[in-house]
Amino acid sequence: MSRLTAIHLTPQGVLSRLTAIHLIMADSGNTGIKRIIRAGGYSWQGFVAAFRNEAAFRQELGLTLLLLPLAFWLGDTPVERAVMIGVWLVVPTVELLNSGIEAVVDRIGEEHHPLAGRAKDVGSAAVFLAFSNAGIVWTIILFT
Repeated sequence: MSRLTAIHLTPQGVLSRLTAIHLIMADSGNTGIKRIIRAGGYSWQGFVAAFRNEAAFRQELGLTLLLLPLAFWLGDTPVERAVMIGVWLVVPTVELLNSGIEAVVDRIGEEHHPLAGRAKDVGSAAVFLAFSNAGIVWTIILFT
């Protein structure tokens, strides 16, 4: 009997799939450096998936390649440079999270549901706020 089957047959009732998977992964033997290497591999898979499937992520990656050198050139102090870079990197980070939300919503079903629409709209709003924040911070640093 597999561990997943054993977990689902416990007297306490049926555990959620995520809890069952988490319990299995916690006992997978992946500890220390092995766990870090595997986590890095999963992160790389996420970057590749976002690059292949998300036009917005590709556009933000292009902006990143433009803005990072500009931050080094336009920032007067190391702190300004770090803030300009850090605030910008929030944008593709939030885009990755938004893409994850959209993928899960799309996985559940293609029919329109108010909660699915709300989830996508909230993710989009988060990206908008990240962009706005970056623009405001860059403007303050460059023009004050």
